[in-house]
Amino acid sequence: MTIENEYAKLWISEGILYFIYKPQTILQLDTAKKIVMDRLKLQNEISYPVLCDLRMVKDSEKIARDYLAREGSILTKAVAFLVEPPFSEATIYLYLRTSKPVIPTQIFTTKTEALSFLEKYKIK
Repeated sequence: MTIENEYAKLWISEGILYFIYKPQTILQLDTAKKIVMDRLKLQNEISYPVLCDLRMVKDSEKIARDYLAREGSILTKAVAFLVEPPFSEATIYLYLRTSKPVIPTQIFTTKTEALSFLEKYKIK
């Protein structure tokens, strides 16, 4: 099953939830709420490690980032952020320092490294 909205495309494959933002996405609070609602619907009460591809995000508001750090962590085992330096990388480092997510979270510039990090959090 795949869920797609105007901001992102989400699907689950081999025990990992893939979350790919669409080009030019601007994360605002209403955007963040819609994304979390769709993700939770897809997950059907099952917790997954998440690969979150931020490379196409154009900008984000602090209130949206804070919401995602709290509510966005529900039913997630770990998050690997896939970024493209320097912009998205700098933004996500700031997010990690200020929002302090409650689950294991790391930043990667390659999909291979991100998936390797998430491997240990998959449902066995």
